[in-house]
Amino acid sequence: MKEIPNIRHLRAFCEVARRGSISQAAEHVHLSQPAITQAIAKLEEEVGASLFDRRPDGMSVSSAGALFLERAERAIDRLRTGTRDAIRIGGRKGVRGFPDFDQLLTAAQLRALTAVADAGNFSLAARNAGISQPTMHRAARDLERLSGLGLFVRTPTGITTTPAAKALVQHVKLALAELEQGFAEVAETRGGDTTRIVVGSMPLSRPFILPTAINSLVRDRPDVEIDVIDGPYDDLLHGLRHGEIDVLIGALRDPLPIADVEQEPLFDDPLAVVARAFHPLSRKPGLTLDDLRDYQWVLPRRGTPTRDRFEMLFGTTPPRGLIETSSQILVRGLLLGSDRLTLVSVHQIRHEHDLGLLVVLPLDLPDTARPIGLTIRRGWRPTPMQERFMALLREAGGQAVSPVRRT
Repeated sequence: MKEIPNIRHLRAFCEVARRGSISQAAEHVHLSQPAITQAIAKLEEEVGASLFDRRPDGMSVSSAGALFLERAERAIDRLRTGTRDAIRIGGRKGVRGFPDFDQLLTAAQLRALTAVADAGNFSLAARNAGISQPTMHRAARDLERLSGLGLFVRTPTGITTTPAAKALVQHVKLALAELEQGFAEVAETRGGDTTRIVVGSMPLSRPFILPTAINSLVRDRPDVEIDVIDGPYDDLLHGLRHGEIDVLIGALRDPLPIADVEQEPLFDDPLAVVARAFHPLSRKPGLTLDDLRDYQWVLPRRGTPTRDRFEMLFGTTPPRGLIETSSQILVRGLLLGSDRLTLVSVHQIRHEHDLGLLVVLPLDLPDTARPIGLTIRRGWRPTPMQERFMALLREAGGQAVSPVRRT
């Protein structure tokens, strides 16, 4: 992420764009005309492009300025929403703080808020942000004074944020994500590939869909930065909702976990019982669920879609000796070294199957198909490069026809 732009400079830019005049904008942002001129020049330097076409009768936004204007307005709207949510949740009383403190926010305060929220410690937050601890502490306390809210609470293990601060942090991070996309969009118009795409990856996407989409994108745009983050669904969802992740790909949730995200199904994926090659059950005729109860299993943790379906299959008397893990490498190692079984998408073991290491047992499992697809923030507007990557993910998902046959 680029350095956070001066928030007053962003407001000045939006106001000049709206009114087409520095003198008219000065009356509304409470800055002098020279100050606004300097603010726009500084912002143009940061963006790397001219934001206005200067004319004798006024100023009009340039093509690059129009791109960045939309992102700047969305970011400012995020900050406005975040401050109002924080006031509502924090229950501010009396005359403490400023009613519209979003208009007084500074980049230093936003940096302090997000850094302390992430680090849980002022010293570590200051080190991560590259500033002194007194400067970090002062910016954080200034934000509390402006807002009239308690944002930080000291605990035996460090600093935690209050519910009001958590609401504000989410919107601040989403505002910063909008600005980062704005910088990238302007750079794309100048022939640069500065877009950074962050993907939250669930297990099923890793063997085929993600590699296929990534290889297709970087073949044509090798300078695009792609960051793939693996982790539990709840952690990935948190990152998505805070603007740290652009898109999740994997098993969709039913019901939708929260209202500020939306899901797009790509295909339905059936589950299968998988074992090592030459497993005693691999050639057993007329295989039934009862035959599987005598074997130990390795499964994902409770609450995942696959585990839910496993428990539906076996009801109140599941097999004994279960091993829980989210690591597909560990699952493979356990299966190859024993007679254990697992319940898994056939896409996840396509390479091991092709190599003759793992087999799908000949057992039909009705009603185990899961929708696989994309999860994004509601209202998210991707950059052209991000949209291109989304299209490639959809294309790869359409090619994800099961390549594995039952034994």
